[in-house]
Amino acid sequence: MSRWAKFGLRALVIGAALVCGRHAWAHHSFAGTYSSETVTIQGTVAEFLYRNPHSAVLVETPGKKGQTITWAAEWVTAGQLSRQGIEKDTLQPGDRVIISGNPSRNSADHRLRVGDITRPSDGWKWKGSY
Repeated sequence: MSRWAKFGLRALVIGAALVCGRHAWAHHSFAGTYSSETVTIQGTVAEFLYRNPHSAVLVETPGKKGQTITWAAEWVTAGQLSRQGIEKDTLQPGDRVIISGNPSRNSADHRLRVGDITRPSDGWKWKGSY
């Protein structure tokens, strides 16, 4: 193999490692972000973000001092939801929901990882399997 061919092969391998490694490094661990305890929130859907790498439901809940607190409930990917029959219009702004899940390790974030979600108005439910 010529010197230039070896150089090109090495450059290709290093480039591929950098590109692939960047994507692996960018993804976070749920264990590092969310605690193992479970909390339940009830509120109104402000927005349903049906996207990758994680879908999310923004839920407005009443605070202790009468203020509105917006929780970001991180869900699975849009592809995973789609395979389970959940589409971008499944949840609409104004829907009342009850969500149980693992809260952020920083309680000031008002974030949680969705474990299960219920819409009491019609009995629709989703439960995670993780």
